[in-house]
Amino acid sequence: MKLRTVLLTAAGWLVALAFLAPYAEMLLTALKPTPELMESPPSYLPSHWQWSNFTQIWSLTDPRVGEALLFSLYVAGASTLLALAVGLPAAYYTARHRFRGRGAFLILVLITQMFAPTALLVGIYREMVSLNLTDTAEGLILVNAAFNLPFCVWILNAYFASIPKELEEAAWLDGTGRFGALTRVILPLAMPGVVTALVYTFIGAWNEYVVALTITSSGNRMTLTRAIPGFVTSYHEQWQYLFATSIVAIVPVVVLFVFVERYLVAGLTAGGVRG
Repeated sequence: MKLRTVLLTAAGWLVALAFLAPYAEMLLTALKPTPELMESPPSYLPSHWQWSNFTQIWSLTDPRVGEALLFSLYVAGASTLLALAVGLPAAYYTARHRFRGRGAFLILVLITQMFAPTALLVGIYREMVSLNLTDTAEGLILVNAAFNLPFCVWILNAYFASIPKELEEAAWLDGTGRFGALTRVILPLAMPGVVTALVYTFIGAWNEYVVALTITSSGNRMTLTRAIPGFVTSYHEQWQYLFATSIVAIVPVVVLFVFVERYLVAGLTAGGVRG
């Protein structure tokens, strides 16, 4: 084995360990019993592995972790589908047609990505009040989809534009029609972009905290990001439950990537034309 290969492998492992270290610390803290959390100086490894912390979080009533998890899955999933449903046709049309104002439209879409939700909280809240969407899942879905839509449009536009139009025209000659060419040829080739937009939008909606804290207040409409800080308040400090729930919050994103990763690889070769 060449020295360069060994060094690159070692560097890769070091980078991976640096990224995984915070998650390992979260897991170790989640497995500590309450007395060990208050020790000074603290110990990295628990002397007694409290695996029951991961089961006890589901029986708590404040916050209700199970309800918050299901609500977050619903909001993030619906936001992702809505952003893709709007972003796909918009990206395809702007990639295939050169209409007046196309450049200005794409720049305007990009500019909207520059505004953080925190800077727009007052306007978002007033708009939700006028639409009677405060304290509703629909309000969160609309806001999350809107803030992630610009990224979907731009990345999908780039993928659609990189696919030769001749492939689409060949499909038209075969009698598939515009919609058939889009679904059978263009989308399989653009699948890496679709998957990237899907994962990015889901993670963005899943991790969103500020808007959810502002426009929702009911306990049964609490996202997981809002539920996690509820373990540490002025009245109690349950760090083991906070970290246990944080570990649980990572699982859906990891599972999503495991499921879509094969489609990402398949999209690199699917939809081609045989010579």
